Amino acid sequence: METIPWFEYDDEDDLGTAQREFADVLADRARSWPVDPLSTVLLPLPHTPYRQLLTYLDIDDPERNQVVLTIGAHFDGTVVHADKLHNQNFTLPETGTETEFAFSATGSPTDLARRTADWFEAILDRPLVRCEWLYAGKRYAVRYEYANTGRGLCEGFEDTLAPSELRKRLTAEGVVRGRGRINRAGLGEPHRIVRVRGNRTAL
Repeated sequence: METIPWFEYDDEDDLGTAQREFADVLADRARSWPVDPLSTVLLPLPHTPYRQLLTYLDIDDPERNQVVLTIGAHFDGTVVHADKLHNQNFTLPETGTETEFAFSATGSPTDLARRTADWFEAILDRPLVRCEWLYAGKRYAVRYEYANTGRGLCEGFEDTLAPSELRKRLTAEGVVRGRGRINRAGLGEPHRIVRVRGNRTAL
């Protein structure tokens, strides 16, 4: 069976020496990560609108086959900027709106690849959990968050599965989808918390 490499690229891809060095070091480190190689992506300069090498990782919930967070790094040969990425065009947050994941550094390609790998690994090691709210044996709300901080990453709500009393209350309070509906204040404590990935000792 053919092995799929992490941060895969083709020999014909237009990568300079610095980009190849960065990509190879990062791929070597990624072999020990608890992620599917298909979750790691490398896009050469010609395939990005910002003319920089892009490497990114989709952190997912394997049980539900859902991407929870997309993080990645832009590398220009001597500088790397990394953060949570837009999940469609993979751009970094605008200046002044960086997230808690933001990381920037300058240096040689090898040094930057190692430091970027450290950054990926630190985020992968965070205790990510899936909080679930249940009614009549079915899950009507879900929220992904870090167990040690409560920082939410993404969430979902199924109106048709939720208790009618809850739906009526949320409607009366003017709470609508996408505006804070899935939070502890609105739903109370979850019925179930499932570990998704990260450091078990931090839970």
